[in-house]
Amino acid sequence: MDRVASLRSAGTQVISLCAGEPDFDTPAHVCEAGIAAIRGGHTRYSQVAGIRPLREAVAAKFRSENGMAGVRWQDTLVTSGGKQAIFNALAATLNDGDEVVIPAPYWVSYPEIVQICGGESVIVPCAEDVGFKLTPDALRAALGAKSRWLILNSPSNPTGAVYSCDELNRLADVLVEFPDVLILCDDIYEHLIFDGEIFNTLAQVRPAFKDRILTMNGVSKAYAMTGWRIGFATGPGWLVEAMEKLQGQQTSGACTIAQYAALAALQGPKEFVRTSRAVFERRRNWVVEGLDAAPGLSCAMPKGAFYAFASCEGLMGRTTAAGTKLNTDEDVADALLGEAGVAVVPGSAFGSAPYFRISYALDNAALLKAIDAIGEFCLHCE
Repeated sequence: MDRVASLRSAGTQVISLCAGEPDFDTPAHVCEAGIAAIRGGHTRYSQVAGIRPLREAVAAKFRSENGMAGVRWQDTLVTSGGKQAIFNALAATLNDGDEVVIPAPYWVSYPEIVQICGGESVIVPCAEDVGFKLTPDALRAALGAKSRWLILNSPSNPTGAVYSCDELNRLADVLVEFPDVLILCDDIYEHLIFDGEIFNTLAQVRPAFKDRILTMNGVSKAYAMTGWRIGFATGPGWLVEAMEKLQGQQTSGACTIAQYAALAALQGPKEFVRTSRAVFERRRNWVVEGLDAAPGLSCAMPKGAFYAFASCEGLMGRTTAAGTKLNTDEDVADALLGEAGVAVVPGSAFGSAPYFRISYALDNAALLKAIDAIGEFCLHCE
């Protein structure tokens, strides 16, 4: 993204398919709630764990939307973005040498946060032929005496993979054998799920695990509120309390104005969520069709989020029209930016190569133009 900004400042036209945020404006009623909070004088510190009305709404969301009966407002924590919830959890629990099992492809921040917190990442490759998803056998092989956490992200960034109820149950059957392992469920793309699929989260599927699961979510993706920086989580009381203590010395409470806006998002109409999901599903279809038609590329159909994770294995060893030799997915990303004016993220950043990720969270015209440019680029690789 820094290279994109530099090129654009120099007058070069670039279409960026990098950003992981919706291209829609935040819904009007949510913005009005933020403005009303300012005018109402809600501009002072909030409680570290968040204002009570928002925590009550978060608890209600987990109960009604996710079937997590018994979640109380006291069991929740509001954070400055979803990433802080993940960081708080790992920082509050990891000792040096503790292991965190992370399926790959993974969101780029997971291993970095683990490292900062003194832990060690155990990366489990999840190939395209298993839907980029963790299998029970692979999970069992990765767990051991040092295992402290498993991170599950569904729908996934970068692949859009979605775990079914049955798949989660089979993973849970393995986790029964490792009762000291905690599970972090990153559900931030929960509402962006396609083809009539039903979203499932582990705490819903396996209620007996409630004392070892942290379920993280937020308003950024579903309500186009990335810049408002509001995430939230629920989990066992001892963990939420530890995360709150850490947050109290780290950032204190999240922006009060943004909390009131998030409250309006959770309690207000959901038409925006349905409309945006339909737009993303239509774009997904365009993107996959276009990438599959490009020589040297193939793309599995993502079931959620707003990313496509395309294999560029068919381009390895080829040479671009400008004479660039393509030996890695990073070479492909560099060449697409320099020669086609399209910015993508190489799959190696997500622990899987040779792939690249594109975000289809941008306007239709730019997206279609970018896909055409990628196809033209591939056509002239020899």
